[in-house]
Amino acid sequence: MIPARYAASRFPGKLMADLEGRSVILRTYQATVATQLFSEVYVVTDSEIIKAEIRHHGGKVIMSREQHESGSDRIAEAAENIDADIIINVQGDEPFTQTDTLKKLLEVFESDTKKEIDLASPMKRMVLQEQIQNPNNVKVIVDQSDFAIYFSRSPIPYPRNQEIEIPYFKHIGIYAFRKEALLEFKKTPMTPLESAEKIECIRYLETGKKIKMVEIEHVGISIDSPEDLQMAKEYLTTVNKIN
Repeated sequence: MIPARYAASRFPGKLMADLEGRSVILRTYQATVATQLFSEVYVVTDSEIIKAEIRHHGGKVIMSREQHESGSDRIAEAAENIDADIIINVQGDEPFTQTDTLKKLLEVFESDTKKEIDLASPMKRMVLQEQIQNPNNVKVIVDQSDFAIYFSRSPIPYPRNQEIEIPYFKHIGIYAFRKEALLEFKKTPMTPLESAEKIECIRYLETGKKIKMVEIEHVGISIDSPEDLQMAKEYLTTVNKIN
């Protein structure tokens, strides 16, 4: 499922922005379908414009309510009437869907024979202090089995002991859910730490859910600004020249 709001605060209408002949949301939808990993792919939106765009190109759309506190809430509303065990949330502003990342998330559940894992999500190692200190980069710390301990906009852990090298990981906002965990999330009020940090996955931790983190090396381009859109266009131009 691909949550898709038209009214983005930082870049309004970005999902309908032209990206070398196709809209951002259409490219995201088609790239997700092309992975051939899913029985069904839906765009979940409150926008008639996005609905018309996807349906015009033969895609599947689920209309949702306008107001939602988070992407998980939007996906949960759509998932209530869907027959599925595992649901993956692919961000609508990431037109270069990473097939390998999605495969790794699905493999988490394939190997979870006891069904102990509620969610799976990717993380990427950060090296530059500029990235680590940036509050827009959500950081995650994990236990020795790569289960999430906590997410924060602050640099975690705090490096009091300078003699040991601790990796810092950025949380990448792609989620794979067991359907029951997603529906329970929708019924649970926003929790205190989630409210303080404005990070929705903290609600899962505060309510006792287990989140398995998967380390990845490559991250696609997210369209959060006009500059990102230009970067995506340049990337596509380069790829087309190579091909």
